[in-house]
Amino acid sequence: MKASSALGERTVQDFGEQWVHYGDNDGFYGSTELFADIVGPLLSRADFAGQRAAEIGSGAGRIAGMMLECGAAHVLAVEPSDGHFVAQRNLVRYGDRVTFLHGRGEDIPRDAAFDLIVSVGVLQFIPDPKPVVDAAFAALKPSGRFFVWLYAKEGTTLYRALVHSLRVVGRVLPHRVLAAMVRVIDLALVLYIALCRVLPLPLHDYLENVVGRFTAEKRRLVIYDQLNPTHVHYHSREQAERLLTDSGFVDVRLHHRRRYSWSAVGRKPGTGRI
Repeated sequence: MKASSALGERTVQDFGEQWVHYGDNDGFYGSTELFADIVGPLLSRADFAGQRAAEIGSGAGRIAGMMLECGAAHVLAVEPSDGHFVAQRNLVRYGDRVTFLHGRGEDIPRDAAFDLIVSVGVLQFIPDPKPVVDAAFAALKPSGRFFVWLYAKEGTTLYRALVHSLRVVGRVLPHRVLAAMVRVIDLALVLYIALCRVLPLPLHDYLENVVGRFTAEKRRLVIYDQLNPTHVHYHSREQAERLLTDSGFVDVRLHHRRRYSWSAVGRKPGTGRI
């Protein structure tokens, strides 16, 4: 097995364990309000109404559920890990408006002619994401759009230095020990968020206006999500843009979301506009 394949398999296992233990999408964490914050200003909630959409890397079904709440006619949720089974439980109320594919992003049906495909917080964990982006391109109808959200290199220098050392430890710990470590870190995070409300500290916008609105369980999920993965890549603006253009997408637009991540959307060539 190639090193990249082994690393990819380990990453799938990492997230399968994560979604089994942190599987609900309640509250602000799973809200359309947060969805608008994630996809805006490149897309709006209205862009999903009546659309045939897919999500690559659906985890426990959070983003797929958001799209359905925004009026998507149908969503295909693609997930390779055991999170697939959690998503099925979480999204059962949507009936036949959602279907599931227990597979990798490159397994998405290439002739499906989707209107929209999204991948939120996924491609940065895939050692070689290009086959996934190529598959998304093939699965879209002409003028269909692909939206991705990625960790940014810009604006995260101090954060990356801190988290790297914690991740070296966290990614080798069994779940129970890592979960205990997360609870301790959460105490420090709560204090830091409180300070962010009075001081312009690094990442204050994201922590105060997003993480600061999560329940304690969801804050801990955010921490766990940072320490658990075996592989992660922080994209520069150029890398984020090329991720789409190298697979044939045009009219690519980017947004530096809350100064810590990149949102990007590209269009498959064809009639119509982005």
